Amino acid sequence: MQNLKISILFLLCLSCNQEREKIFPQRTKLTSSVYASATIQPDSLYQVFAVVAGILDDNLVEEGDLVEKGDAILQINNRAPKLNAENAYLSLQQSKENVQGNAAILKDIEDEIYATRLRFKNDSINFSRQKRLWEQNIGSKAEFDARKLAYELSENQLKQQNAKYVRTKYDLETKMAQAKNSYSSSKIITDDYTVNSKIKGRVYALFKEPGELVNTLEPLGTIGSATNFKIVMLIDEVDIIKIKIDQLTLITLDAYPKEVFTAKVSKIYPQKDERSQTFTIEARFTESPAILYPGLAGEGNIVIAEKEDALTIPIEYLIEGDKVETEEGLVNVEVGFQNLERVEIVSGITENTLLLKPKE
Repeated sequence: MQNLKISILFLLCLSCNQEREKIFPQRTKLTSSVYASATIQPDSLYQVFAVVAGILDDNLVEEGDLVEKGDAILQINNRAPKLNAENAYLSLQQSKENVQGNAAILKDIEDEIYATRLRFKNDSINFSRQKRLWEQNIGSKAEFDARKLAYELSENQLKQQNAKYVRTKYDLETKMAQAKNSYSSSKIITDDYTVNSKIKGRVYALFKEPGELVNTLEPLGTIGSATNFKIVMLIDEVDIIKIKIDQLTLITLDAYPKEVFTAKVSKIYPQKDERSQTFTIEARFTESPAILYPGLAGEGNIVIAEKEDALTIPIEYLIEGDKVETEEGLVNVEVGFQNLERVEIVSGITENTLLLKPKE
């Protein structure tokens, strides 16, 4: 009876062992990678802000439109600044006319200087002639004094008019420079009421409608590259030290469920997000999908190591991180690289070791 029980138990154990899956280790190429969540974002994406507060007059573009650098995209009500700019422009034109035009103030002074110079020349000649006569005792003292006085008066008047010309020219040029500065300042203020694109790209979002109040603190829209996209990935802090620039990255997107795209790590942000305990990195496609939109989600696997001809087993056959089960019982092994599916066995078993799948 006792022998019968032993035989039944043996048969049951043998039956259990026969039902469990068995495999031999395999030599394969093993790729070790770091997993990351991935989100697609346009390159150079930025939020649009106004530098002045006011009422939105018009959205000059629509969401999805392509824009060039400097294109106007939003117009804020600028009637008062525009009138000020027009008045400043008129003042500038008047100042230019006073300095450079046909009816310029300086032209009148130049004409006066010309007439005074002729009179001075004539008085100088008469005085010189009368002086020579007086030296020859010809003529009267009163006539000599009159010629001398006329000469001195015209000389003094010419000096005064030359000084007046210099002073007037300086004043007019100063006023023209002030008018130019005033016009430039008012034009800058007017330009501030028009929001322009900082880059060549696409308008991805507009947040305000005409008639709404805008301020300098709320974004009015977002603009980014229309052709260049980046992959933003979140890396767990325990894995960030494994990441390096130019590492191969395999990207899968929910929008392309049956395709795998290649990319390379392009940027590592050094600041950790304390809330999620993750680091942010960026990658660039080397093989990009035909169509991309901001916010497309997926997964990334950053390849940190590759090994040819590695002795590997499915990761579910590994017990407690360093053991496998054989027909003779548990065996300690040394593991190497691993990924989500397979793990490298450095020592402890060979290709000929039959492994049992651990019981669930």
